[in-house]
Amino acid sequence: MNFTRRDFGKFALGSLPMASVLMSTPGLLSATPRAADKPDSIYRGVQVGCIVPYSFHGESSKAEDILSYLLTDGISAVEMQAGTAEPFAGAPQRANPFAGAARRGPGAPAARRAGAGAPGARRGGGRRQMTPAQIAAQKEAAEKMTAWRLSVPMSKYVELRKMYNDAGVKIYGFKMDSGLPLTVPDAECDYAFNVAKALGADQVTMELSTDPKVTERIGHFASKHKMMVAYHYHTAARPNSWDVALSQSPYNGINIDTGHYVAAGNKDVLEFLQKHHDRIGSIHLKDRKVPGADGQPGPNMPWGQGDTPIVQILQLLRDQHYTFPASIELEYTVPEGSTSIIEVGKCRAYAQHALES
Repeated sequence: MNFTRRDFGKFALGSLPMASVLMSTPGLLSATPRAADKPDSIYRGVQVGCIVPYSFHGESSKAEDILSYLLTDGISAVEMQAGTAEPFAGAPQRANPFAGAARRGPGAPAARRAGAGAPGARRGGGRRQMTPAQIAAQKEAAEKMTAWRLSVPMSKYVELRKMYNDAGVKIYGFKMDSGLPLTVPDAECDYAFNVAKALGADQVTMELSTDPKVTERIGHFASKHKMMVAYHYHTAARPNSWDVALSQSPYNGINIDTGHYVAAGNKDVLEFLQKHHDRIGSIHLKDRKVPGADGQPGPNMPWGQGDTPIVQILQLLRDQHYTFPASIELEYTVPEGSTSIIEVGKCRAYAQHALES
């Protein structure tokens, strides 16, 4: 099923028909394509990107495969996680200490990515306690990873950047999934920023630590490299959650997840973006409901069916000429018969229509 630009104009974006069309039409991957050979997901000056490989859950996380999915979906920019970038550069495989544990439903990927003790990590049902053997194995793996990071040539990341750029995809952010705790050596902090530079990114992203010593230290390295580090937060986020980090360094910034922010019960997401626009490196887009009667964060929903004002957020970026990218983060349950590749494409088309309306 194909739609022209005129067809899109017939729908009111905030209406149920538009949301239904975008969220239930598998063929809607290339609405009003921009070019036959290279993707272009900049709409009215707003760069719509995607966080990878997370958004393509259920698919390969290899850099070459991720690139093919982006080209299929017409997405021209990404926030790339270490989970895709580092294996391309030859990183040792990292074992999951809880390998074999049952997956806990559609929300489990987000909880895993938050990490033990990370802001917003899911606690419902409890996190399994690691055994001494698992703790020792995790420590050994971390030491091997550090040793590798301090020896890998940046030329491998330059090669990755070239592969993506040649295909028409820019890497605007490098996500250091493991963060930079106080236990890592200074050289590993430098590594994160050097990788971002080699990839052509203008920001490092990572989870926001609640320990001010961590953000102070990272802010020092961000200032040294003159590159923003944009901190992500989950459903513990409040309007003042980033205040301490922002005060510690002019290069400490924000990577706000607008869906998590709304699901946490915050009602000021548009005001937050306006207030902090000059300290935002990038944002994540997803649709979630507000908290229910039990006070628990609202669930993830297909775009257009939740309470996140995605349309207004995108149009604010467009109308105020904000230059930070908006990253699609697919987190709702993929419908039966679909794939995350198809669903990311629908989200891209939804964002395009919001911006071009």
